Amino acid sequence: MNNIQEILQHNQSFVETKEYEKYTASKFPTKKMVIITCMDTRLVELLPKAMNLKNGDVKIIKNAGAIISQPFGSVMRSVLVAIYELGADEVLVVGHTECGMASLHAETMIGHMEERGVSKEVMSTLENSGIRLQKWLRGFDSVEEGVKGTVQVIKKHPLLPPNVPVHGMVIDSYTGKLDLVADGYEQQASL
Repeated sequence: MNNIQEILQHNQSFVETKEYEKYTASKFPTKKMVIITCMDTRLVELLPKAMNLKNGDVKIIKNAGAIISQPFGSVMRSVLVAIYELGADEVLVVGHTECGMASLHAETMIGHMEERGVSKEVMSTLENSGIRLQKWLRGFDSVEEGVKGTVQVIKKHPLLPPNVPVHGMVIDSYTGKLDLVADGYEQQASL
């Protein structure tokens, strides 16, 4: 049985036994918060448990490294939708220890792409079209600095309401311990 078949088999039982009922929630986050965090597999259950979050409490956006690299890309658009359309009034960026983005090297990843069949011609076409793969695929040196950088991208966004606090944390991917690295309430107090 493959992964998709296993998922569908489980889902059939999940629906038939009405397991979904215990997850019923509104589309509006009860804690009025949107979280940007990493897609790391260790955070799937650890992050919500470490933060005492339940289904319906917050909006969670996941991507590689919890980084907003494009101020007008889909992650920032999702943050703005959460604020303007879904009632969020705080933003929290959560990076984590031992993040793969801290060790990501564009050259290595480009090599992996070529090994898996992406041609040098495609790479060349992208570069000639203005796509700078070396920049787009780069990671970061420090998780804390990556989080702080994303906090600043959000905070300085021209479409973000000035009264929305933007916080940053780093979670230990083993213990779940959270460290505050950017306090959005302090930033609001200084305005």
